[in-house]
Amino acid sequence: MRIDVLTLFPEMCEGVFGTSILGKARDKGIVSLNAVNFRDFSGNKHNSVDDTPYGGGGGMVLKPDPIFAAVEHVLAETSAEAGTAESAIDPPVKPRIILMCPQGQTYNQQIAEELAQEQHLIFICGHYEGYDERIREHLVTDELSIGDYVLTGGELPALTVIDSVVRLQPGALGNETSAVTDSFSTGLLEYPHYTRPAEFRGWKVPDMLLSGHHANIEVWRREQALQRTLERRPDLLETAELSAKDKLTLKRLQEQTSLNNK
Repeated sequence: MRIDVLTLFPEMCEGVFGTSILGKARDKGIVSLNAVNFRDFSGNKHNSVDDTPYGGGGGMVLKPDPIFAAVEHVLAETSAEAGTAESAIDPPVKPRIILMCPQGQTYNQQIAEELAQEQHLIFICGHYEGYDERIREHLVTDELSIGDYVLTGGELPALTVIDSVVRLQPGALGNETSAVTDSFSTGLLEYPHYTRPAEFRGWKVPDMLLSGHHANIEVWRREQALQRTLERRPDLLETAELSAKDKLTLKRLQEQTSLNNK
């Protein structure tokens, strides 16, 4: 997988790209992570990438020309790389070009899993008041938001998305089952975890986890995931894939909760 981030502040990305799971994935060759300063494509002597909005109003708007030029540069680069590869019989893969903005679709684990299947992602990170609308209409394939609030730029949201996508790549995590059991991956919140010591300050690990009976432990973990989701994110239960046994367990948990609240 190749990921390019178009930004005015590449230094915000480079530190993250070289750290923890992202850094290890890049070192292993699982993912190529690149920060591209689109100011380099301004095309004017002042290197300006923004201008005042037509029609008036406060703030500055990112101009379309440096963004288009930066994306076209990345595409030409990937095309050249593909042309030198032995397997480059087919044309280069068309990337997903993602605009990070508050108006975009709210990001979630399902979108992460979808993007993790792609071979090339390009993120556009803006600053100032907003983007020239022609960037939205004629360049990007996706618009994403990480929540209903506004940040000073798109770098932090883009890095959030990138982290969640890269960790889903085969070989990125030390334990391949970790991503499968994460919260939201199964449609539910994840069950609680414990490790040594078995007792800490009088708080004990549940007996079930010490039993060594793996089948019963899996049943316990599923029930805990259902209970935690019911308590904290009941909205997830509306779309979660639940077995007949899950539904019976959930009904029992709901009845128990109702009794405890009386």
